[in-house]
Amino acid sequence: MYRFRDVGICGIVTGVAVGAAAALASAPARAVTLEGALVEAYQNNPTLNSQRAATRAVDEGVPQALAGYRPKVAITGSGGEQTSSTTTKTVTGGVGTYNTLAGYNGPAQVGATITQTLYNGFQTANKTRQAESSVLASRATLRTAEQTILLNAATAYMNLLRDTAILDLQRRNVEVLQEQLRQTRDRFNVGEVTRTDVAQAESSLAAGRSQVLLAEANYTASQATYRQVIGVQPGKLEPASPVDRFSPVTLAGAVLTGTAQNPSVTTAEYNVDIALQAVKIAEGALYPTVTVTGSFTQNYLSTSSLSVMDAYNASVIGTLSVPIYQGGAEYSAIRQAKETLGQKRLDLDTARDTVRQNVVQAWGQLDAAKANISATQAQVQAAEIALNGVREEARVGQRTTLDVLNAQQTLVNARVALVTAQHDRVVASYTLLSAVGRLSPQVLGLRVPTYDATIHYRQVRDSWAGVRTPDGR
Repeated sequence: MYRFRDVGICGIVTGVAVGAAAALASAPARAVTLEGALVEAYQNNPTLNSQRAATRAVDEGVPQALAGYRPKVAITGSGGEQTSSTTTKTVTGGVGTYNTLAGYNGPAQVGATITQTLYNGFQTANKTRQAESSVLASRATLRTAEQTILLNAATAYMNLLRDTAILDLQRRNVEVLQEQLRQTRDRFNVGEVTRTDVAQAESSLAAGRSQVLLAEANYTASQATYRQVIGVQPGKLEPASPVDRFSPVTLAGAVLTGTAQNPSVTTAEYNVDIALQAVKIAEGALYPTVTVTGSFTQNYLSTSSLSVMDAYNASVIGTLSVPIYQGGAEYSAIRQAKETLGQKRLDLDTARDTVRQNVVQAWGQLDAAKANISATQAQVQAAEIALNGVREEARVGQRTTLDVLNAQQTLVNARVALVTAQHDRVVASYTLLSAVGRLSPQVLGLRVPTYDATIHYRQVRDSWAGVRTPDGR
């Protein structure tokens, strides 16, 4: 806590929390908590909702793969009107006789064909496994998107909270500098100081107003970012607390948790499974294919003869196709799939290394943020004492007006540093939680219905027909 002295203006700031609590007059009256902002982002963020839709689209790959187990049925029909004329020649005893058959008829045909694949080198089974792995990879990608949005929301909230407090500090600083200028002018009028002192006070006031303009610009930008990420206009922001309690207590534990639970690692693992199934699918092109086709056709009249009144045909045919050589494309596809598999395994190693690096970096930033708060608190306390001392010394002529202005600016800078340190402390705790893969509504205990990707999957997995889109609920 600090107090501006000798100038008749009091202002108390205890960091981000109280600074943000002294909200600007233009801000809405309703209070917003960080947890509430995270709930809004989880429900309203369009990027997150887009990823949920993408996950639902990937779900459809499983019934598409399962379709390979099911028969294919086609019904055909034709009909119309035709005229026909046929002339034949018959030779009897050297004498030719010509006979002509002419007329109109309306031939029609109906039929159906059912085709069932019995064996295709296990391609259907492998495509189904690949589709299921794609679904799991998509869910892990959705978890990554959730973590990113929640971290962005927490950062946007804390940025606005910080910039609100800094703007309030800078405005209070201008008030102090205005009073300082008034007192300096009064002292100049009675001959206690020179014109130089007045000019120095005027310069400091101009610099203070410039800082207010910069703080207002930062505040406006943070408001826009808040609206973009969270989806609603910000209100009066309440204090926020770190979430260290949800993170591992040791760096080694954090690294172990991150490399095992971070959704980017999980996505890379499923991508390896997808690539492995792609190899098996490509190899399936070298195996025989067995299909059974059943068909029937009913003809009424005939398109080729006026004398045919009715015809019916039905058949069940089994087909065995053994590939011998198809130009070499299938072998190239297998080699290509194997190279892709090797790439995905390397991508998995890269993902684990990246997560490990992010965890260590976030851990270091959190430690630094914790230490920085203590340092900036001591800085503010020392700056307050120094300012009071300089002012008292200036009263008896041992310090100049410039010394007072410099001490005032040092105190403002220290308070801004403390606000920033408290902001960094909270953001760093959320960053570490995201790095270890635990930044989720369930872990944070947010009061919001969580999106369950398995519901839509169960709705569409065994669907044989229909174009209605399930709602996923």
